[in-house]
Amino acid sequence: MSSTNPSPRSSSGGGPRVKTPARPAQRPGGGQSTSGNRQPLVKPAPKAKARKARLLVSKIDPWSVLKMAFLLSVALGVVTVVAAIVLWTVLDLTGIFDRVNTLLGEIAGSESGGFDLRDFASLGQVVSFATIIAVVNVLLLTALSMLAAVLYNIASTLVGGIGVTLTDD
Repeated sequence: MSSTNPSPRSSSGGGPRVKTPARPAQRPGGGQSTSGNRQPLVKPAPKAKARKARLLVSKIDPWSVLKMAFLLSVALGVVTVVAAIVLWTVLDLTGIFDRVNTLLGEIAGSESGGFDLRDFASLGQVVSFATIIAVVNVLLLTALSMLAAVLYNIASTLVGGIGVTLTDD
């Protein structure tokens, strides 16, 4: 076998070589050259239409509203207490309390026994006040959310509820 053999399929037996047929220059289909009449080899899948559903919110479960409102208002209460602690710490570290004490000492004069703002608004007192506010907010937000759900149910029996259109993209 020589290295100049162009056909990799040739047999070792010295028989006649079989020539492969040349590829046609056109696609099969009768030689139509217009692209508008040409059929694709594989049809693409049709695009699915976006589904639309028009729904009516006619009733809201007050128990689920109560649970969700309680959870969210507790989270808001925790944020309130943490924000109060951070704010008091930032005011203390920047020296605002000392500046306010100096200003109040200059305004009151030397007759006053010296006013210290940290005695009036210590970190413990600020955290206690923020906790009380957070607990009151939890109670109020939970009760108002449940009341709103009950009022919505009453109003939806009269008017039919809120229409919502949902689509599937």
